[in-house]
Amino acid sequence: MRIIFFRMVRIGLLSDTHGFLPERVFELFKNVDEIWHAGDIGNLAVTDRLKAFKPLRAVYGNIDNQQIRAEFPEDLSFQVEGLTVSMTHIAGRPGKYSKHALELIQRTKPDIFVCGHSHILLVQHDKSRNLLWLNPGACGNKGFHHIQTALRFQINAGKIEQMEAIEFGKRSDLNNED
Repeated sequence: MRIIFFRMVRIGLLSDTHGFLPERVFELFKNVDEIWHAGDIGNLAVTDRLKAFKPLRAVYGNIDNQQIRAEFPEDLSFQVEGLTVSMTHIAGRPGKYSKHALELIQRTKPDIFVCGHSHILLVQHDKSRNLLWLNPGACGNKGFHHIQTALRFQINAGKIEQMEAIEFGKRSDLNNED
């Protein structure tokens, strides 16, 4: 008989920092066990700070340079507490997946699919693929979004619990607009 032990894992999920990391990330993610970054990191100073704070899983995005691409993959698939997670930066949206995202989903059959790129926070169950789609929106200062966002949740014995959308506030560069 094989016994599997699960422990609760708390996750902080962000994307599209574009080289800017709100200081409140460290306060709001102080109790997480891992941070996931869904691409468009912007510079390695962002991920260096995150890695010094908590264990980090990340993928590169379309704006990321060769230095970032040398450190992080385009796609990442891994297991957390009995769930398969797949992450990439550009994915389309549920029901209208990019070709690359659809191939990743078909290959890895994730329970949780994580992406960024759109700068629009979206949590949606895709019944046709039997997965939970997570896009934390944008945490950085570049893009069309007005509010910086992220997600925080926990995985407990194969179940996603206590999903929270986090608003860091208005993009700081918006505060200087007339």
